[in-house]
Amino acid sequence: MATRSAIAPRPSACTFCAGCSVARNSPSERRSSGRPGSPRVRLFLALEPREEDRAALAEWRDRLVQGRDDLRPSAAETLHLTLVFLGYQAEKDVPAIAQAALGAVRELPAAELRPSAVMPLPRRGPRLFALDLEDEDARAAAIQSAASEGLAEGRWYRPERREWWPHMTLARVKRGRRAEPLDPAEPLPGPLLAPLVTLYRSTLRPQGAVYTPLERVELRCG
Repeated sequence: MATRSAIAPRPSACTFCAGCSVARNSPSERRSSGRPGSPRVRLFLALEPREEDRAALAEWRDRLVQGRDDLRPSAAETLHLTLVFLGYQAEKDVPAIAQAALGAVRELPAAELRPSAVMPLPRRGPRLFALDLEDEDARAAAIQSAASEGLAEGRWYRPERREWWPHMTLARVKRGRRAEPLDPAEPLPGPLLAPLVTLYRSTLRPQGAVYTPLERVELRCG
């Protein structure tokens, strides 16, 4: 299916992974602004579930964190798996980056993911809680690998040595707080279908990053 421009860009506040913020930016990245119109923009590639699955997951997550004033839940529209965190890239390269990443995955099937556990990151003194996902038939891993290789060919990305981990950031620990374990009181959500691969721009702001979709491809289901 052909790549299409993302419709109605929506601001939202993860990275292998930008979203988890377990990875740290390099000094050169921290010096770049990433603001719209600037020469360099902060980018990441995401795998996203169907809207109905994301809405159901967000409702479950909201019940999970209810009454926890030490946590800041991720906005529903930001629930995604980070495939590749690209950091700051030349703004003029965005079309070529989108073509390399999305062109590499467009013929692949959508991923089927099964929630398996809520994980603190790091385990001691967590800064966030993530939903660990089982990757049925390793479809998500195949998507990540193809996108990673496509971007590496264009020298926009150096693949990680460690194995990619499929997960979603559910909530972050508020600054200065120590979080108790986050144990689900009800069953984990059912399987998720993730057919959307999106190139996002991440704009850093004091209140958190704002994610703007730039280009997207929808993978075949079934």
